[in-house]
Amino acid sequence: MLTTEELEKLFLMPESDRVERKSSAADRSGIRRAICAFANDLAGHGAPGVIFLGVNDDGSCAGLDINDALLKDLAALKDDGNILPIPSVEVYRQILRDCPVAVIEVHPAANPPVRYQGRVWVRVGPTNRHATPEEETRLAERRRAGDVPFDLRPTSTATVEDLDLHYVQSVYLPAAIPRPVLEENRRSLDQQLRSLHLLVGNSPTWGGLLVCGRDPQAWLPGAYVQFVRFEGTQLTDPIKNQRCLSGRIEDVLRRMDELMEVNICIRTSVTSGPKEVQRPDYPLIALQQLARNAVMHRTYEATNAPIRLYWYADRVVIQNPGGLYGRVNESNIGSGATDYRNPLVAEAMHHLGFAQRFGLGIPLAREALAKNGNPPPEFEFTPTHVTVTIKPAP
Repeated sequence: MLTTEELEKLFLMPESDRVERKSSAADRSGIRRAICAFANDLAGHGAPGVIFLGVNDDGSCAGLDINDALLKDLAALKDDGNILPIPSVEVYRQILRDCPVAVIEVHPAANPPVRYQGRVWVRVGPTNRHATPEEETRLAERRRAGDVPFDLRPTSTATVEDLDLHYVQSVYLPAAIPRPVLEENRRSLDQQLRSLHLLVGNSPTWGGLLVCGRDPQAWLPGAYVQFVRFEGTQLTDPIKNQRCLSGRIEDVLRRMDELMEVNICIRTSVTSGPKEVQRPDYPLIALQQLARNAVMHRTYEATNAPIRLYWYADRVVIQNPGGLYGRVNESNIGSGATDYRNPLVAEAMHHLGFAQRFGLGIPLAREALAKNGNPPPEFEFTPTHVTVTIKPAP
């Protein structure tokens, strides 16, 4: 809901693509058209449009009786099946400059175009009119843009300055683009960032911040790995070591590799011959593949939960926020079936050398565990988490 100060500012403005005035509620069709038009937000303000009832065109107070019955009738206008999809509307009484008014606050639709009696209405300046085919296309494209994966969506407030451009130019571009192509490329850095989906317009994508951001956790607080080494087998046992692995995705993955490598125990057995046989309790490649899988496929949206890598005396547990995604299910996971909640993150991990062939992470882990004598990994699936448990070699 808009604040009183915001309402007063709009109240004093002339009619525009965010403001309409009506002296009474007699023209219900006109009110519905205005609701439809404000919901479509053709200008792309991303802010509510407001209909003030009880105000004349010249801004003077019409003296309309703003009672509960009127407010209920106005609130019902969006629900009678004439405006679809149903828009988000708030209706309330307000006194502005000593004038009692009914405020109809219409929020931009998440899935435009919105139609009134089958026709798309848009707001152009102070008027409501039928949308042209080109305007309908713009609204449909805006809806499709909202359907793209989270890591490909532009942020609302970050700027190019929030990307580490030195890292982009010295590390990521050479990794993502073949050297001959990069040397012949005469496009500007902004154009290169857009071609790699790190930038949309002038705003970094969420994936761009994760891959090349100066401080990714400032924008996505849960985008880190929580590593804990326990002395025993229970969550309540003393903690031997703990780390918070944050930074860009490459930083997180490299530090995670280092931690897993130093925590692996190498067992040496002497056979009847002259050679010693060394075997780790966990094969590094298996832990790497399963942990990287968590970074690639976790949900970064709508949660501040980290990936948890908990190392107990008798097992390693990796838990990532986000259930199975797309066409991957409990019966086909690890069989080559794959889908991408975060396609930009997956692409970046491939460019940076952390994912060679998509869909092979779990099969590679299973193969490495079997060769080392470990039991197969155990998976647990919930709507909000995927957990994998790895047991040591006997």
